[in-house]
Amino acid sequence: MKIYQLHTVQKLPISLEEAWKFFSSPANLKVITPPYMGFDIISGGDRSMFAGQIIQYIVTPVAGIKTKWVTEITHIKEPYYFVDEQRFGPYALWHHKHFLREIDGGVEMEDIIDYKLPFGIIGQAVHPLMVKPKLEEIFNFRRKKLIELFGSYKKEAV
Repeated sequence: MKIYQLHTVQKLPISLEEAWKFFSSPANLKVITPPYMGFDIISGGDRSMFAGQIIQYIVTPVAGIKTKWVTEITHIKEPYYFVDEQRFGPYALWHHKHFLREIDGGVEMEDIIDYKLPFGIIGQAVHPLMVKPKLEEIFNFRRKKLIELFGSYKKEAV
């Protein structure tokens, strides 16, 4: 049983409050997800985030095949972090920690995702060929979209 991890950090020139307002709204996930993923929230995303919240999505991760994905917000400490875990979907395990930290001139956003693929050895074989590159592509899209929405972080030189 192999558990993989994706770790990303991005600095944005916005306040902690602005970052929390944006990232804690499930509806904004569609904004920062590549359009080709066919991402749509079908229930649970119409209110502010809370522990125990169940959110159902439709996503098209591979070859136009639509998949239902159900996550639960398991932990939340406003405005610093929240955790979502897959309850049903394409992964055998999906545990996504979202951290926000105030820094000089903005906020640092950190994502740590621990995930496991289904199908045993087949899932492990497919990981470096398809899954890891696809996740990196999705998070690179997210990075660019966030810069487009909020601008680039530029710490003032002292």
